[in-house]
Amino acid sequence: MRTISRRLLPLGLVVLSLSLVAPVLRAQTNDLTDPPREPDVIYVPTPMPVVEKMLELAEIKPGDVVYDLGCGDGRIVVTAAKKYGVKAVGFDIDPQRVREARENVRSNKVEHLVTIKQADIFTLDLSEATVVTLYLLPELNVRLMPQLARMKPGSRIVSHDFDMRGAKPVLVYRMNIDPPTGKEINDRESRFVYGSHTIYKWVVPWEPETSAGSRTENR
Repeated sequence: MRTISRRLLPLGLVVLSLSLVAPVLRAQTNDLTDPPREPDVIYVPTPMPVVEKMLELAEIKPGDVVYDLGCGDGRIVVTAAKKYGVKAVGFDIDPQRVREARENVRSNKVEHLVTIKQADIFTLDLSEATVVTLYLLPELNVRLMPQLARMKPGSRIVSHDFDMRGAKPVLVYRMNIDPPTGKEINDRESRFVYGSHTIYKWVVPWEPETSAGSRTENR
């Protein structure tokens, strides 16, 4: 019996050690500890001219922290870091998108500013962000409203193509992109020929939506 006990003791210690170390390792990954659920939307990249316009309309300044909810390949947070020198965090529930985004961060050498996390965006605390970018469906934007409403006063929210029912935007910007060149086209009639995109902007705390129209800019 003593021989059996001596053989089992190391195995017990190994199991105990793993049980203590595993939570630490999971915490260091900043990722989901449970199997992720399916993404809420199909991944469609935001065209780079739209990315740049979203960040411009967000009026990013030194000290801002940008969160991209559903970051895809990380192009928004990488652009925010490279162009404005601010800290940015991208969140995505899809492991493949997280891998792509992290590689994008590495290849652009902005690891000191950008973090990519695998997470369910509907469980996040957004209070550290001063700018949030979205490319989700309208019902998902609405679902995020309680979290967004807890952001600091003056924080900006910009959404590609989809509004947020019940919250009046301070700005609705429509732009047309020439697919071959990727450049913005200013001709009003070009929306019938080129790709048309809309950017919505809100400032926390936002006004309740009314029948009055929001200001629209076309450049």
